[in-house]
Amino acid sequence: MSTAADRLDHWIRTRFADLNTELEQRYFAAHTEILLGDPEIDRVKHTIVTQGAALIAELDPVTSYDLLGLVGFYLGACRRHEVGSPAELTPAYAVANRIGLALGVAPRYVFAHQSLYNLAGREGYRTFTTLPDERIFIEYNGLAVLAYQRAATALRRIPTLGVGNPLAGYLLEDARTALLDVLRFNQSLAKELDVDRFFLNIRPYFKSYRVNGIEYRGANAGDFAAVNEIDLLLGLCRQEDPFYQRVLSEKAPYLPPEDQPPLRAAMTTEPLLTAFLRESAEPMPPQLRANAELFLEVCRAHAAAYAFHHHRLVKPFLEVPAQHAPPSRQEDLTASGPPLSVVIESLARLADLRAARDRPGLTTARAALDQLRDRCA
Repeated sequence: MSTAADRLDHWIRTRFADLNTELEQRYFAAHTEILLGDPEIDRVKHTIVTQGAALIAELDPVTSYDLLGLVGFYLGACRRHEVGSPAELTPAYAVANRIGLALGVAPRYVFAHQSLYNLAGREGYRTFTTLPDERIFIEYNGLAVLAYQRAATALRRIPTLGVGNPLAGYLLEDARTALLDVLRFNQSLAKELDVDRFFLNIRPYFKSYRVNGIEYRGANAGDFAAVNEIDLLLGLCRQEDPFYQRVLSEKAPYLPPEDQPPLRAAMTTEPLLTAFLRESAEPMPPQLRANAELFLEVCRAHAAAYAFHHHRLVKPFLEVPAQHAPPSRQEDLTASGPPLSVVIESLARLADLRAARDRPGLTTARAALDQLRDRCA
């Protein structure tokens, strides 16, 4: 016998996705983010609200990360279509808030619920719509997350071995190839994803929304710990840097619960760059030199993957089309809450840190990397 959660899950995978798709096709035909005041369109929106609310009202008081995602899909769609009164959404808010408090996470869906915590059933995995571009976005970003996690897992094991250990060389090579995969997946995403479909029909589901009167910023495909573990373990970013502290503290509530302990561990682990500089103070034995050269290649691969993401995904898929958005939509463009210009500047600063690119007002790991490179020469 199916449970109330099973029935909600089935609805999300079927009727919910069909209703959203019907609305998205109407919006796209009008080349606009949303249509308001159309009785036929409002009827479809109201169907989403009422059908979802009825299913959520039947839920048992269980606590699971998966259930938070189910309720979050519903709330995310209501926010996207700008529909649902506080009274209609209060039961969903209550479930989301209860689970969020119990698990120590933000009480909303995050990208983890769209990718790695999204069990594929007979109807496939959960999506907001049946649009091919949504699947392209989820699958390539999900693959990039898996690759980042593979790189982080490899780097995480090196400190207990020592940077001069032959086994560390194997792990560095594994991290390098994983980061090259990140770049490859990002390149495929940039090639296959349609800019207009993303901006008008995919992005709006990632917006911030309120739960019990508190606004929580929107979903972000980078809401996993692995990329920050890599930053810290390589030594390209420092946890004592006020800017990077803000990045980590803002991101923490949106991470899956099991991502939080390894990120905290990375904050207290000696960076590999520091270890290599200490061990290479004397003439380097062949194995240490080989590992140091591999380490520098890992840093280059990390920089290249994120630079591509910033310049070939963020800018053309978000910054450029945003310039043509109606004035009434300019303050509601990002998933992160702050104005788009502030978000872009923050991402550019991260790109420079990861690439070790010094600029006025920003000192990076460039000098330390150059010192290690000179010792390898």
